[in-house]
Amino acid sequence: MSKVRLALLGCGDVAQRDYLPEFHRIADRAEIVAICARSESRVRDVAQQYQIDAWYTDYERMLAQSEFEAVINLTPIQLHAETTLAALQAGKHVYSEKPIATSVEQAIQIRETAARQNLIIVAAPCVMLFPQVQYVKSELEKGEIGEVYSARGIGHYGVPPWQGYPSDPSPFFANGAGPAMDMGVYPLHVLTGLLGPVQRVTAMTARVLKSITIQDGPFKGKEVPIEADDNWHIVLDFGFSRLATASAHGCIQDTLAPQVELQGLKGTIAVNILDVSAPVEMLKAGYGWEKVDLPQTGRLAGPDHHLGIEHLVDCIQNHNKPVLSIDHALHVIEIIEKAALSAREGKTLTLNHSF
Repeated sequence: MSKVRLALLGCGDVAQRDYLPEFHRIADRAEIVAICARSESRVRDVAQQYQIDAWYTDYERMLAQSEFEAVINLTPIQLHAETTLAALQAGKHVYSEKPIATSVEQAIQIRETAARQNLIIVAAPCVMLFPQVQYVKSELEKGEIGEVYSARGIGHYGVPPWQGYPSDPSPFFANGAGPAMDMGVYPLHVLTGLLGPVQRVTAMTARVLKSITIQDGPFKGKEVPIEADDNWHIVLDFGFSRLATASAHGCIQDTLAPQVELQGLKGTIAVNILDVSAPVEMLKAGYGWEKVDLPQTGRLAGPDHHLGIEHLVDCIQNHNKPVLSIDHALHVIEIIEKAALSAREGKTLTLNHSF
C-alpha cells in the first residue's frame, strides 16, 4: 500500500510541540510532502528540520502546486473554516484542529462541501480515541456504574499571559475563539461522545479579563485585548432525566477536579482527557476508589493529538467512516453557539443538529 501524501498547514506551537515530533510513528504509512505558514523564516526552518521538501507562505499556492491527498489544518481557530473549505474545494481530504469552524453555518458548509466532493473530514479533538475514554465507554456499555444521570466536565487554559509561549497568542482571545472554543470542546466532545447528543442548553458566561500584556518572548510588551468571554458555565440536558454541566475558563489557574466525571447510580468514573498516561479513577458502590492503568499510546504523556492523524490515514487507506466526525463536531459547535445565545437572552434553548 502506497504512503498517504500529506500537507501541513500551520507550523506554530501545536505543530512543533505535539504533531511533528510524533509523526515518525506512521512514517511507514504516510509522509508530509509540503508545509505552509505565514512566517517565511519559521516555515523554512521547520521544513529543514523535518526534511519536508516543499514549503510555502501562501496556502492557495500550496494547494495548486504541490501534489498530496490530504491537509492537516493547524491554523488559528478563526481560519479553520476558510482554509478547510479551500482544501476541500481543491479536492483534498482534511484533518482539522478543533473547532472545525466557529459557527454552525460554517460547519454545515464544510459538511456539504465534503459530501459533494466525496472527501473525508476528520475533526479534532481526538479525545474519543484516547484509551481512557475508550475504556470508560466500554464500562458504561457493560453497566459497571449503572445508569448515568449526572456528569460534569471542565476545560481551561490557565490565566494568561502564558510564560514561554513562542508565538503571538492574540488569536486565542479574539472573537470566535476564547476558552469555550479552545478548551471547552474537549469535555463537550467526551460528554456527548459517551452520553449521546444534547437536547437543550442553558448557560451563563462572563468576561473577567479585559486585556493582557505579553511578558516574554518575541512579542513581549504587546497588549492583547480579550474579546471573547473567559468564564463559561453550561448546563446540558441529554433528555430522560440526564443532566450535565460543562465549564470553560481563561480565569482560573488550575483545578484538582477531573476534566470529566460521570456519576452513575452504582458508581462514578473520573477521567483525565488531556493526558494519555493518566489512570482512570473508578468508584463502585460498596467499594473504595481504584485506579485503572491502561495501555499507553505512542506518546508517553500529555494529549496525544497524533491519534487524529493516524485516524485520518486509516480512513483514507481503508475507506473507513471517521469516528471523529463532522456531525459530532458540528453538534459541539452548536452547543457553544446556543450557550452564548442562552447567556445573552436568559433562555434555555433547543439544539437542532444531532450526530
